[in-house]
Amino acid sequence: MRPEKLEQLVRQIRQGQVTVDQALQRLRSLPFEDLGFASLDHHRSLRQGFPEVVLCEGKTTAQVVAIARSFIKKRGPFLATRAEPAVARAICRLDRRARYHADARIVAIAPSSQKRQGHVLIVTAGTADVPVAEEARITAEIMGSHVERLYDVGVAGLHRLLGKKERLFDARVIIVAAGMDGVLPSVVGGLVECPVVAVPTSRGYGASFGGLAALLTMLNSCAAGVGVMNIDNGFGAGCLAHRINILDTRLDRREMRDKRER
Repeated sequence: MRPEKLEQLVRQIRQGQVTVDQALQRLRSLPFEDLGFASLDHHRSLRQGFPEVVLCEGKTTAQVVAIARSFIKKRGPFLATRAEPAVARAICRLDRRARYHADARIVAIAPSSQKRQGHVLIVTAGTADVPVAEEARITAEIMGSHVERLYDVGVAGLHRLLGKKERLFDARVIIVAAGMDGVLPSVVGGLVECPVVAVPTSRGYGASFGGLAALLTMLNSCAAGVGVMNIDNGFGAGCLAHRINILDTRLDRREMRDKRER
């Protein structure tokens, strides 16, 4: 349940529009719902501002559909990552609002009314890094961030990045996805004052060791303010960038709430 839905329910109880028994019926699945093979965290929106995200990888189609059906019933935003086409089609049959983003391997339902905030910029070293970048983009957008893209500007042709440096300066948070040698986040981190979220990708030839070389390069970055995600973890990067991006908004809401309580 989203915070605004809970606030609405409390107001309805106060105004006599909903009885206590009716409210308890609506809240019966909090804090979690036991499906036998999975325990669904319906309380996560209240704690973290966004519902639990479904990782499809490693689950059967029947399990994914059962989990998705329960979350979709809540009528909030929905995100299922690492969804292969057959699994995605099964989820999309549950709700006409669901959209499959094939490059990102994500099935998403955007909030019914959403004003995207801030400015997240996603940068890739090469076109081969785009799937990981798209996973980050869809994640951040569904969570509520305004996202822009700057793809294929790796260090093999550094003039491509420097020719767009004003776009780097305008961002509040930058996600940089890179495979091969993984150098690009250090370059970007040395140019900007905003936080940089580095994502090593598994793209590269043999000695890249499936992204390990890029990961180690990023962990050893000499640029300040660069944080590193796990290999190919576009979802984690999008989530972290979104939280950084809206931090001021959260603090403003907290200050307003504290003033009301005083």
